[in-house]
Amino acid sequence: MRIVVIGIGKVGSIVAEYLAREGHEVVVVDRNPDVVDWMTSRYDVLGVCGNGVSVEVQKEAGISRANLVVAMTSSDEFNILCGIIARKSGAGHVIARVRNPDYFRQMPFLQEQLGLSMALNPEMEAADTISRMLRFPSAAKLEVFAKGRLEMAEVTLPKDSVLDGVSLKDLPARLGAQVLVCAVQRGADVVIPNGTFVLKAGDHINVCAAHGDMNSFFKKMGLYQDSVRSVMIVGGGRIAFYLAPQLLRLGIRVKIVERDPQICRELSQLLPKAEILRGDGTDQEVLLEEGIRSADACVALTGVDEENIIVSMFARNQNVKKVITKVNRPNLLSIMHSVGIESVVSPRSVTGDRVVRYVRAINNSRGSSIQTLYRLLDGRMEALEFEVGRSADFTGKTLQALTFRKGVLIAAIVRDGKLIHPQGSDCMLPGDRVTVVTTLSGLQDLSDTLVRD
Repeated sequence: MRIVVIGIGKVGSIVAEYLAREGHEVVVVDRNPDVVDWMTSRYDVLGVCGNGVSVEVQKEAGISRANLVVAMTSSDEFNILCGIIARKSGAGHVIARVRNPDYFRQMPFLQEQLGLSMALNPEMEAADTISRMLRFPSAAKLEVFAKGRLEMAEVTLPKDSVLDGVSLKDLPARLGAQVLVCAVQRGADVVIPNGTFVLKAGDHINVCAAHGDMNSFFKKMGLYQDSVRSVMIVGGGRIAFYLAPQLLRLGIRVKIVERDPQICRELSQLLPKAEILRGDGTDQEVLLEEGIRSADACVALTGVDEENIIVSMFARNQNVKKVITKVNRPNLLSIMHSVGIESVVSPRSVTGDRVVRYVRAINNSRGSSIQTLYRLLDGRMEALEFEVGRSADFTGKTLQALTFRKGVLIAAIVRDGKLIHPQGSDCMLPGDRVTVVTTLSGLQDLSDTLVRD
């Protein structure tokens, strides 16, 4: 596909990177020549320097031949205008980054009247991800599939883990729960394990299960945490604005610490049920005075990655049970893991995944559409949910009769709302929701998981 990305900031750059790695013909457009030069030298992309809303610049970028235009500048109005001009110029699909809540609420109208295909709000996407983490605090990360019928949790096995030295085929009997370990990271290695794989303390694992079995798994592991009742949010930006109402609706007490007095006043008016405190959330004395030790969870959401890491380390030292950290720079992830910070959210990575999922969906003409896409273990694996189409030629055949590519695991099948833990005698039928875990990249259709003659 030919894709034009307008606006190469923190979010636009990761979107362009992800799409280039998927093998698409990507053109980046930005006013800053240094940014354009950096992208074209680092990735296999073409570059155009100029104002993305200019018709002439869009012509130079080949908008009329573009299958997709992604407008990711820092201005909502600019992105919407870019999208309108791109659609009028013949672009097939348009995605616009829209962060202002007033505009975002009007997106159904804007999509219908102006031809925008999708609006993306990185801060709202990040808030949704954090909310899931807080609803199930036992896991470092939690993703949901098939409308919540299947959960996938990431956890690190502690030194004294009851699973240290246990083979995967013995897990159900040992735990009394139907769970599937679908991915393991051990040191620098990432694998999809088979039944003979033996777990070790220190392994980072991803587990698939229904909600009840997932609870049983964490209880038997001795890692189960009670529900979060109070959250301290450090940083009162847009993510906090979107996150706080979700938590308040769940009955969770919310305290936001923000140093900017104007933002504090705005949040006090917009979030009357939350406690808004003016102070420097990176100051340990301020955090202690505001009661971080009594909080069930701490979410670090300042605009500086290093500040978020410091706040999170301090919260961990104060025995806060659940700590979530916003970080955008991927090179910091290894540092965070080394100091025990496991629950990390990157708004730009979440947004990049959403764009990739959309691109794969529109690029797929074979019928098994992608419903969900998550990157696992620092992006080294993918978990995808497909809905099986009626035209698929593998339906009705048992899994053992099919030959799957190396690095592919059929983790779960949901049929008529019921979760099936796949065995060799099971098959995939039209309408099924099938979750696949893979080390392969670029899967667009379930048939891509199969070895073809």
